[in-house]
Amino acid sequence: MSRDFVALLGTKGGPAIRPGSSMPTSNLICLDGRQIVVDCGLGVTKGLVDQDMQLKDLSMILITHQHSDHYLELGPLIHTAWTAGLTTPVEIWGPEGLDAYWRGFLASMKVDIDLRIEDEGRPDLRDLVQFHVIDAGHVLLRDGLTVSAIRTEHPPLVDCFALSFKTASTHVVFSGDTAPIAALETFAEGADLLIHEAMLKDALPALMERVGNGSDKLMAHFLRSHTFAHDAAGTAARAGVKSLALSHLIPSDDPAFTEVHWREAVHGIFDGSLIIGTDGLRIHLPIGTS
Repeated sequence: MSRDFVALLGTKGGPAIRPGSSMPTSNLICLDGRQIVVDCGLGVTKGLVDQDMQLKDLSMILITHQHSDHYLELGPLIHTAWTAGLTTPVEIWGPEGLDAYWRGFLASMKVDIDLRIEDEGRPDLRDLVQFHVIDAGHVLLRDGLTVSAIRTEHPPLVDCFALSFKTASTHVVFSGDTAPIAALETFAEGADLLIHEAMLKDALPALMERVGNGSDKLMAHFLRSHTFAHDAAGTAARAGVKSLALSHLIPSDDPAFTEVHWREAVHGIFDGSLIIGTDGLRIHLPIGTS
């Protein structure tokens, strides 16, 4: 995995899966040979294996916020990597309080972990993981890689972040979950690739009929906390990014709405390269290489 790329492992917005649906949010970014997992929704472990990643090489994970479709499989991923031969440290950056999830996961798996240490001679999993709290500003400066964060608008959560990954040759930005915010335009300015969450406006009424809970709260959450595809395209255009990938798609699993509808929603707004996310899609960097 020496070439730079981003793999969209899971592209569905929201935690539920149904027959025929894609998987919740997770990504792999590979820059200068460094493999970084961004978000760990359900299915992330299989998604990484499908990208030919050796799980024992897992070393760095960033979690944008504590909605389950972004961190539900964090514990199982690390545990599975451990059973696949992980013996080296794993660094995790995420919102304050994410380490409480990890402690709970370890408590739930104590019997298994202790047995495998004793019976299989594995190192203590509890000693391998180190947490770092994300805040706005520089997150990580290491070996030519700069990772930065800004807070997004995703109420009721406050600690929800967009992430920028920069090397000497490449700049990739993940919007995280967010309503449209002007700060993201500056944050992503000139990026090679902006991966932005997106809702398809015309598809929301059908989605409410199909999966709604009988109240208007879900729709209200969507409208105040997420971004329509045409607004994501506007952000990309004003930021002057080279390529825009739509992911965390709402909806991602309605057969009545296809890639054509997503492209129509942003037509005439963003003139750069447009990618409609699908599970397992690998985006080579620079865009257009293979």
